[in-house]
Amino acid sequence: MSKFDKKNGLPPGADKAAHSLGEDLVAEVSAGGKSEYTGEDIQVLKGLEGVRVRPAMYIGSTGEPGLHHLVWEIVDNAIDEVMAGYATKVIVELHEDGSVSVEDDGRGIPVDFMPEEGKPALEVILSTLHAGGKFGGEAYKVSGGLHGVGSSVVNALSLRFEADVHRDGQVHHIGFERGNTTQPMSITGKSKKRGTIIRFWPDPEIFETVEFKASTLEGRLRELAFLNAGIEITLINDQAEDEEDKRQVYKYKGGLSEFVKYMCRSSQSITPIVHFIKQIEDTRIEIAMQWTDGYQERINGYANNIFTKDGGTHVVGLKAALTRVVNQYASKRDLIKGKEQVTGDDIREGLVAIVSVWLRQPQFEGQTKGQLGNSEVKGLVEQALGEALSTYLDENPGVGKKLVDRAAAAARAREAAKRARDIERKKSGLSSGLPGKLTDCSEKNPELCELFIVEGDSAAGPAKGGRNRATQAILPIRGKILNVEKANMLRVLQNEEVRAIISAIGTGFGHDFNYDKLRYHKIVIMTDADVDGAHIRTLLLTFFFNFMPQLIENGKLYIALNPLYRLRKGKGKPIYVFTEKEREAKTKELGGSVDVTRFKGLGEMNPDELAETTLNPESRTLLRVNIEDLEEVRRVVDRLMGDEVAPRKRFITEYARKVKNLDI
Repeated sequence: MSKFDKKNGLPPGADKAAHSLGEDLVAEVSAGGKSEYTGEDIQVLKGLEGVRVRPAMYIGSTGEPGLHHLVWEIVDNAIDEVMAGYATKVIVELHEDGSVSVEDDGRGIPVDFMPEEGKPALEVILSTLHAGGKFGGEAYKVSGGLHGVGSSVVNALSLRFEADVHRDGQVHHIGFERGNTTQPMSITGKSKKRGTIIRFWPDPEIFETVEFKASTLEGRLRELAFLNAGIEITLINDQAEDEEDKRQVYKYKGGLSEFVKYMCRSSQSITPIVHFIKQIEDTRIEIAMQWTDGYQERINGYANNIFTKDGGTHVVGLKAALTRVVNQYASKRDLIKGKEQVTGDDIREGLVAIVSVWLRQPQFEGQTKGQLGNSEVKGLVEQALGEALSTYLDENPGVGKKLVDRAAAAARAREAAKRARDIERKKSGLSSGLPGKLTDCSEKNPELCELFIVEGDSAAGPAKGGRNRATQAILPIRGKILNVEKANMLRVLQNEEVRAIISAIGTGFGHDFNYDKLRYHKIVIMTDADVDGAHIRTLLLTFFFNFMPQLIENGKLYIALNPLYRLRKGKGKPIYVFTEKEREAKTKELGGSVDVTRFKGLGEMNPDELAETTLNPESRTLLRVNIEDLEEVRRVVDRLMGDEVAPRKRFITEYARKVKNLDI
């Protein structure tokens, strides 16, 4: 590629040029308002410098998700050795100095000299974008890290980066700092084992935080062990205080069937687990599924071990096959009576399913690989599941009848819920659009509007008085809303507080959710800082997680952080603190006589105080709700909000000793 791409207008097309980093070139406009535009205004970034300039383009963000994405890039490379049949073990270690190491027992990164590059292959792979063994098609037939930028990007964004390769009876070591080679490859000893050990220290100049969370790593590593039956993945946490937390080993011989069993452990099963593996040409398709007594569908899609959180063609194929096969089975056996119409949503109610495909050339959307785009995969998955499920149902008619009866019951409930929704709308005056208790804002542009869901009328008073009337709306809710984790759609719609929330937000919910109708781009949960407030907050989060997850996925749901204490020394300006620890520290810092007021609820604050601490964007603190580990969230929701008492009791027993502040 030349330094000036006339076809794409480079420069000045800086963003377009950023995609040419593999050619060691980034053109950036920095004219600073000058009338002339010359070659002096072009900044050329060599090697991995462009990654450091725009890290989010490669790892999604520079926050916690991006930080952990570094680990996934290295782990994905180790797992590629597993998928290729050359490795059986992966060890991830969180070291006390804040670094992370990933070790596998695969073939080891090549270390031979590359004459055309003038460097060892190890150095080329770790310091050059788009260099690796996944482009020729033979070293890795299937791979999760097909972009060829994983290890080099991690190198570029690390304060230090080291690799030790055990290969051909020797240990080969190389070291880098911020992508630059500081320790050329050398042989440091002999070895009887094989494999690669990568260790890196994330760069604090790049990331908002450099502290890894063991819980985030646990979820993904467990998931990889499920997806690769028989592999042993070990997580060592040198930072853990308890010995039992220092070492976790994940190994599952049953693969996806054990994964589904794990996902369904807090639910009552209606059918056995259906699990099969099928190879069609170069594509390997593995699916496991089970129907439970729950009301939500849970379908996880994976492509070459990568979780596609936004689905893709493999998930579309699975849904299409389910709808077709079950309807054909019911029709052939005359299991659905009258005018009942069973839809795909009805069939998938209570379904827990995993579809994992391995293919040569996966097409992901973006470096973070949120969605699979290969069009041919839809037909392959639909064919594989269609054949396997048809055979299974023919051989297990009892299961087939249960499945159809379950879907028919869901269809009847759906129709009843639709009728109830219309009736309840009319009864409550919701047909006009908005709930009567909503104090709306005057601004009509949703991007500028905020909705505060406030606990109780006592808090609604000062909230209305302290709000910005143009952009902030207040919706008070009375008491604890319905626990939707235990309720069907009909009960959800009959709950007055839930109806008010749905109407105010404007998007609908569940399968009818329409993001384009969102009336507020910030939805803020504002409850008291006590036990009841925490319970209400949990119930609201459960509702949004189950029926409006798109709000969480798009970063629209927040929690207001309310002060617990007001401190004032003499006639000085009040200081607001949020925890007991902060109160003790601040009181000590102020010294002498300090007037301390503890807020028992939002209703005790006057409008000015609530505005300053909770409503004013210039001084408030909002916590954005996000989902780092989907299965971990589902696990906690199941435990805390589900029907089973035993899992909830175990959860309380497990975490009771870790509670530091208990408000009773």
